[in-house]
Amino acid sequence: MSSTWFKRIAQNIRTTTKDKKNVPDGLWIKCPNCKKTATINEIKSNYWLCPSCDFHNRIDAKEYFEILFDEQKFELLFENIFSKDLLGFVDVKPYKDRLVEAQEKTGLKDAMTVGVGQIDGKGIVIAAMNFNFIGGSMGSVVGEKISRSIDYAIEHKLPFMIISKSGGARMMESAFSLMQMAKTSAKLTLLSKAKLPYISLLTDPTTGGVTASYAMLGDVNIAEPGALIGFAGPRVIKETIKKDLPEGFQRSEFLLEHGFLDFIVDRKELKQKISDLISYFM
Repeated sequence: MSSTWFKRIAQNIRTTTKDKKNVPDGLWIKCPNCKKTATINEIKSNYWLCPSCDFHNRIDAKEYFEILFDEQKFELLFENIFSKDLLGFVDVKPYKDRLVEAQEKTGLKDAMTVGVGQIDGKGIVIAAMNFNFIGGSMGSVVGEKISRSIDYAIEHKLPFMIISKSGGARMMESAFSLMQMAKTSAKLTLLSKAKLPYISLLTDPTTGGVTASYAMLGDVNIAEPGALIGFAGPRVIKETIKKDLPEGFQRSEFLLEHGFLDFIVDRKELKQKISDLISYFM
């Protein structure tokens, strides 16, 4: 048997083996749920779900756009907006250096990407969060892109969708970040007045100020299976109330049972479900 060694790269696990015939790509991902491994190609062709247990791996805007938009065709909007270090914030490292590092590492401008295209021939504007950009944190750019996306949807009479995946407000921007909660919530009222639907998809994880604002304000709030959704994390809540939390607390199934979600949708069925919702509302 050929020897194999493991090297962790980003969130995935790369394996290198001397037997190239057995592992032509040499790239594997270990499922966090069932602990079984599969090649990156197997998972990608399966909507980034574990082939063994259907666990929904985290994906970002690029992958969602490829899944949802017809023929993977879409136009990116508002790519000229960048975050700035207005406060000169420094924690472990200066915020301005953290921004440059995140942009170089991910190839993204910020934690929100906006695209416009069609789903089953029906136009839609989708704003999707990128968790790999500083934990999908909500800063001034995220709020501004949502605001401009709503204006664009109203101008072109299109439904609007946000795919949330975030650790919450970006602390490095302080009050500028917290202001986005009110800004985006108020802006969504304009979409409502224009009688255009807002679909909110909550994915793992959706927490903090994002949950406390636009993520839970959809005309329809939907979630992926097993997604962590809440304001404060389970550990913080448990330490505060000094009690054990119910099994599955803050997971999408728990929230559906307690009336916080309209339904849960498997990623394989997501495009059809969004298409049905657009037809219903429009």
